[in-house]
Amino acid sequence: MPLIKLNNRSIKDVTSLPFAVGNLVHIQSQTASNSASISFTTGINSTYKEYQFYFINIYPRTDNVQFQFNMSTDSGSNYNVTKTSTAFRAYHLEDDSYTALDYLTAGDLAQSTSFQPLNQSTLFSNASDENLGGIMSLFNPASTTYVKHFIHVNVGNFDDVGGLCLNHFVAGYGNTTSAINAVQFKMSSGNMDGTIALFGVV
Repeated sequence: MPLIKLNNRSIKDVTSLPFAVGNLVHIQSQTASNSASISFTTGINSTYKEYQFYFINIYPRTDNVQFQFNMSTDSGSNYNVTKTSTAFRAYHLEDDSYTALDYLTAGDLAQSTSFQPLNQSTLFSNASDENLGGIMSLFNPASTTYVKHFIHVNVGNFDDVGGLCLNHFVAGYGNTTSAINAVQFKMSSGNMDGTIALFGVV
């Protein structure tokens, strides 16, 4: 196997890489202020093979809820795409008394049209400083041949159990060969605050 010779050159001198590095193109951002949901009904089409959603200071107005999403094949008239998914979490208490890494059964779906949970509901409250941030990728939503894969990760601080850093990982697919052209985010109960930005990956 040949070695890569760097010749002590800095990153600014690099003119090409042996793999593609995607550029993000901002499509739109939406901010919720005590709102029931955020829906992206435009901008998701065949322009890009990957779309990324960035979650900034997502805050629930109701105690013990799940941040969740669903997809639509009819421009947002219905959010009911059949999904199969998997979920796990890692967490760490502020006082260093407990850590864990485990599968999250309450976060997975098996051929369900329900909204996909993106966090554990019992640890997400409306305490003044609680919120989550994260990112979700949706791959080739305009395909009429393949199912639609998604990958999500978020991190949040939660006070209900004495201060907790909680990291959620969720991945799965929308089991449809119809094009996905809208996505909605909401809490399992009550309203929400926060900003979600949508990007296309070139």
